[in-house]
Amino acid sequence: MPLKVELKPGERILIGECVITNAGHRAQFVIDGKVPIIREKDIMSSEQANTPAKRIYLSILLMYTSRDARDQHATYFTLVRDLVQAAPSTWPQIEIINNHILTGNLYKALKQARQLITYEQELIRNDASGAGLRQDGE
Repeated sequence: MPLKVELKPGERILIGECVITNAGHRAQFVIDGKVPIIREKDIMSSEQANTPAKRIYLSILLMYTSRDARDQHATYFTLVRDLVQAAPSTWPQIEIINNHILTGNLYKALKQARQLITYEQELIRNDASGAGLRQDGE
């Protein structure tokens, strides 16, 4: 099923290994085919990945955009192990993410990882000491 995408002026989107920037007015186009597609707002840099859940998101993002997702598996599972040890209550969300990864649905894994980031932020807010979940630099 084709994907209809609308870009604002100056907005970027990653399609496969290419970055497309809308240089003019609002543009709409249809993408037909199987290739990784991700909007600029969903891209995370290594500098932005400053919490355990964000590092997991980045790892999944790299799986999604790489030619061979397996190249990121070792990093991903190390990050997951560390997070679950620090915050066992994250396991149900990790399990959902793992299932998406194992079935090859990396876009859904990314969406679930966003929910994990939100959950992690709640844990940080609720834990005055931030034990094991503090953001880098704090």
